[in-house]
Amino acid sequence: MEAMAEASVVNGDRRAGEMPGRLVVMGQGYVGLPLAMRAVGAGWSVIGFEVDGDRAKRLAAGESFAEDVPSQTVAAALASGRYRVSTEPGAMAGFGVAVIAVPTPLRGRHPDLSYVEQATQTLARYVSPGSTVIVESTSYPGTTEGLVAGLLKEGSGLVPGEDFNLGYSPERIDPGNAVWGLANTPKIVSGVNPASLAAVDSFYAQIVTTTVPVSGCREAELAKLLENTFRHVNIGLVNELAIFAADLGINVWEAIRAAATKPFGFMPFTPGPGVGGHCTPVDPSYLSWLVTSNLGRSFRFVELANDVNDAMPDYVARRVMIGLNRLGKPLNGSRVLLLGLAYKQNTGDARLSPAVPLAARLRSYGADVRAADPHVAESPAMAGINRVELTRDEVTQADAVILLADHDAFDLEMVAANARYVFDARHRLRGANVEYL
Repeated sequence: MEAMAEASVVNGDRRAGEMPGRLVVMGQGYVGLPLAMRAVGAGWSVIGFEVDGDRAKRLAAGESFAEDVPSQTVAAALASGRYRVSTEPGAMAGFGVAVIAVPTPLRGRHPDLSYVEQATQTLARYVSPGSTVIVESTSYPGTTEGLVAGLLKEGSGLVPGEDFNLGYSPERIDPGNAVWGLANTPKIVSGVNPASLAAVDSFYAQIVTTTVPVSGCREAELAKLLENTFRHVNIGLVNELAIFAADLGINVWEAIRAAATKPFGFMPFTPGPGVGGHCTPVDPSYLSWLVTSNLGRSFRFVELANDVNDAMPDYVARRVMIGLNRLGKPLNGSRVLLLGLAYKQNTGDARLSPAVPLAARLRSYGADVRAADPHVAESPAMAGINRVELTRDEVTQADAVILLADHDAFDLEMVAANARYVFDARHRLRGANVEYL
């Protein structure tokens, strides 16, 4: 097992004789949908189980909501007869492999595994001897071998690792990344025992180029949390550095670029208006919660990064207030245009986007807040934000423009040429009217 944990396995002819079968992917979101489409391409017959009726209807009509999965890909999968979206649990009967890819949000700073629990309890009724269940949802170490295994055993009457295979393989989806996708990103795989690991590895070797077996599910679960905690802590570092550098009159962006020329011992991270998405703001808190609840100690790096990153929207609002004051304009009554509601460039993913608390803070100061984002659809989270198109007229009428997500679709040269005052949180614009984070 230790040897497997150290090795990377590249998909090749060793499994050429294995025939794809019936796959269930529970959750057709940013993680589950790409997996379902990739599996269809590999010859699997896929049931995309989705409890959100509206999303299921859209997918059944061949309409994708994720930029990484074109609608024509969904339409082709449906036309092949190997992809079906269902809200009915009975559609899962007879599966060979099932993947749980449902959300794991936070409630306060505590893990909310209710979606995982519900999915597992539903799936348990259809587990059969020899089948394989894989968890992709991010959670704290021990979730697969404890919570999921227990619920599957209770609901099926079968023993994980003896009657059927059970494993964990953390998702590594990066929305909007044109270079690294599901197929070419190495996939960590694990199982509750050697037979389960072999089954999980065998499945993903048909889906991705490279698998990375590790010795146990808890190691795989911790690896996922480590990846995003690393990012969260380093973003917190450069965000706090940006705050101090601004007060000291130092160009932090130039300093980061200079430091990045060092060919060893340094990895560049850039400041921003806060962190968003499902992973970076959430996963480190799962790890912090585990340490506190099991060991009675605080994970100080995570707590500090949370404090810094959570405070960035308020910091941006204060900087804009100060910038307008220098121009003799109070924030109260000013018209402010936000560019970007997504948490990152060129995606429509607005989950936990810092744009939402920033807009709320600006409105609390009396600002007339408007926002442009061609990628982000209307949602309850956007309530109270006046959505507009990015036009020259909107820019010229704004007292302040704040660049939050530097989408390629934005005409940034037009913005710099026509805005009275720009607060650039992404260091993309140039001009005497531009102030940087």
